[in-house]
Amino acid sequence: MTLAGKLKSIRKQAGMSQEQLAEKLGVSRQAVTKWETDAGIPDIENVMAISALFNISIDDLLSNEKAAKQSIDYLFESITEYDIDEPKRFDMKFGGAKKFVLSGSKSEKIRVRLASNTFSTLQNDFKVKIDDIRKRIDVDVNRRNGVSEAIAKKEVSIFVQIPSLYIGKIECAVNAETVEIRSLECDCVEIDAKTPHIVLEDVSGTVEINCNLDMEVVCHSLNGELDINQVSATSKIYIPEDTIFTAVTKGIGTSISYEKDGRQAERFDTPDAENIIELNGIKSELVICAGRDRS
Repeated sequence: MTLAGKLKSIRKQAGMSQEQLAEKLGVSRQAVTKWETDAGIPDIENVMAISALFNISIDDLLSNEKAAKQSIDYLFESITEYDIDEPKRFDMKFGGAKKFVLSGSKSEKIRVRLASNTFSTLQNDFKVKIDDIRKRIDVDVNRRNGVSEAIAKKEVSIFVQIPSLYIGKIECAVNAETVEIRSLECDCVEIDAKTPHIVLEDVSGTVEINCNLDMEVVCHSLNGELDINQVSATSKIYIPEDTIFTAVTKGIGTSISYEKDGRQAERFDTPDAENIIELNGIKSELVICAGRDRS
């Protein structure tokens, strides 16, 4: 069942009209109608509110949506692989992409996959260069034949898998609509990104995000330290409700505030917790939003 079908079903099971649901969520009845007829989808804040209201996990709400998306493969792709046999530091620059996904793997190869449903000349217009320099792997995606970064950001997605056995520090630069980091365990991954949306799932270690755009960071679990470095930006991070963490502000004119169920809340971090959320930079704000566990 799709998200539209699930929402309509659980609303009716609760004996609730569209008007009543709209009032509880603080949206219009027309918005609920669009969601239930697949004419639109709720944003992350409304998905969290629906999850809390009906006591259903976000994964259960979106599971079939995810499966449907995963079942649709890309029409065109270009794959570059390189064998690795010892721990390495990874320094990677990808430029523009519609979607960027970085994950660990059980393989002993680094694998860079460029994919598109419209760009039939991927192999000719993009060159993935992998250099093995002592203890470091450099990865660069170079555009050719007049392909601009704007076109790449609109038409091409990039999927990168790194051998979990040989991951050292990771430095990665990308300009994408969405950045996802999944199933990754390492000492430190530093992301220089231009993106409004980041997803972190099953990531352990220190994650450092450098981005001066307003962001939404969806953190499915926090296992280590998450550092957000920004200048003149306002961002939100969504964490599971039972996350134990300490919040820290550094820099000049930075501040952290808190929300629960979409409403402003008192500070709910825990002093001296092992997990840390840190905001650093200049004149930036971070809102930490607690919701139900997405795992």
